[in-house]
Amino acid sequence: MKTFDDLANSIVIKKRKNKIVVLAKDPLLVHIGTGRSAVVFRIKHTKMALKFFFPSHRYIAKEEAAIYQALQGISYYPTFYKAGSSYIVMDYIEGHTLFDCLSIGIEITDFHVQAVDFALKAAKEVGLTPSDVHLRNIILTPEGDIRLIDVARFKQLNGVKQWEDLKKAYHMLYKKEYFPKRIPKSTLNLIAHFYNRHLLKLSSPSLDRKNIG
Repeated sequence: MKTFDDLANSIVIKKRKNKIVVLAKDPLLVHIGTGRSAVVFRIKHTKMALKFFFPSHRYIAKEEAAIYQALQGISYYPTFYKAGSSYIVMDYIEGHTLFDCLSIGIEITDFHVQAVDFALKAAKEVGLTPSDVHLRNIILTPEGDIRLIDVARFKQLNGVKQWEDLKKAYHMLYKKEYFPKRIPKSTLNLIAHFYNRHLLKLSSPSLDRKNIG
């Protein structure tokens, strides 16, 4: 069997018109996503994923590997296997992100929200400071469990606290009977656009930390 180094060394990427394109890869690698700092592949015939970082972001590989190692044994996070200079290997988590759940109409429940809270609490108990937790890095598995991925920003002391705002939106809007449980991706992306530019705020005098779980 080829080593993880062999698989990572087979990957060739290039930036075209502000997009990352995969030009070459080993046949064992199935491209499943591209993010802000890396491309992710599922390794065929395994339950593992390889995250390959862009040259400008390869310093993150070591940082994220250390965070995943700190999270080992916590069921809400993938098992970590190995890191190289340009990649990390972890569990491949099947399921839908909460972003996908909203776009296709899969119900999000109090159980799922509480599970994310438990996951973040567990991370804090091992000395991490979770940040940048959003709809695209929370996965609902086919068994109904919650898993968190993309933990590179779990050591930021003054990170973005999207999760608290997402919980407010869940309680203030999503749980209402009149609120649609299926939202087009274009609408979700527009909301994210305004939120990231601090043009959208959620506030309610009746919602404090006790109310929002």
